[in-house]
Amino acid sequence: MASDLKQRLQKDLDRARKAREKLTTLVLSSTLSELRNWEIENGREAGDEDVRQVLSRARKQRNEAADQMRQGGRSELAEREEQEAAILQEYLPPPLTEDEVRILVRAAIGEGAGDVGPVMGRIMSQIQGRFDGKEANRIVREELAR
Repeated sequence: MASDLKQRLQKDLDRARKAREKLTTLVLSSTLSELRNWEIENGREAGDEDVRQVLSRARKQRNEAADQMRQGGRSELAEREEQEAAILQEYLPPPLTEDEVRILVRAAIGEGAGDVGPVMGRIMSQIQGRFDGKEANRIVREELAR
């Protein structure tokens, strides 16, 4: 059975093609292609969580590319990468704020996790695709140092 999120991506791609929305068509078709590659590599059909991981990785790549473009003085290319990331964000759960992640970290520490590894292990499933892992690691270190 196909994932609901994958079906939504396909329907939105079809709609974007009919409406001649070039950027949305490009982003969704490349994302569905990445998803097909993931399914081939893993030998199974992707579920909603798998689709979210592919979307999250694609969004992160575009945000990183936008940062590099800005550093290189190519703001017009950076803006396009950010537009593509925004399209992908529509299919992901809303991002977490730093304060929300701090609450999760404090809860994990309160449950007995006293080192970075165990705390990250407890929170990653809750923040995956919604908050940057490097930033979460920084927050964990800050909270453990308190």
